[in-house]
Amino acid sequence: MRDEVDDLVDAWGRERSDLDLGPIEVFSRISRLARLLDLARRTAFTDHDIESWEFDVLAALRRAGGNYELSPGKLIKETLVTSGTMTNRVDRLASRGLVERLPDPNDRRGVLVKLTPEGRAAVDGAFEALVDAEREILADLSSRERKQLASLLRSLMTPFSQT
Repeated sequence: MRDEVDDLVDAWGRERSDLDLGPIEVFSRISRLARLLDLARRTAFTDHDIESWEFDVLAALRRAGGNYELSPGKLIKETLVTSGTMTNRVDRLASRGLVERLPDPNDRRGVLVKLTPEGRAAVDGAFEALVDAEREILADLSSRERKQLASLLRSLMTPFSQT
């Protein structure tokens, strides 16, 4: 079974037989899959009337469990944005009724950002659509192959992980 990357590697191999093209075989496929995933994400989010950055914030709150609330500092850590960016994002999400700001009962000066029922419905719908789209992308792999791929990708990512 061949794909477009095989053709690309063959062409480069004719022109640059002096190079090991193994990395191209891997990363060109990852790059193409990333484009497919990006399109699937945009579609899932658009269909649920949220943008990618909105999903990131709403998903962080949803994953928090319990009351679905986090401090702005924890949201910044979860989404890897600056304080100013997070303030703007929370403002915009609050204006849409997807989150609300509440006083932090453990810190008189602190605030908690809480997912509203509307925010939960939006993030849950978008997440379900995303999981369905990702499942479709992986449909030609067996369960064993998916686990093997996940393990290989984890090994590749571990040196770059921030956890």
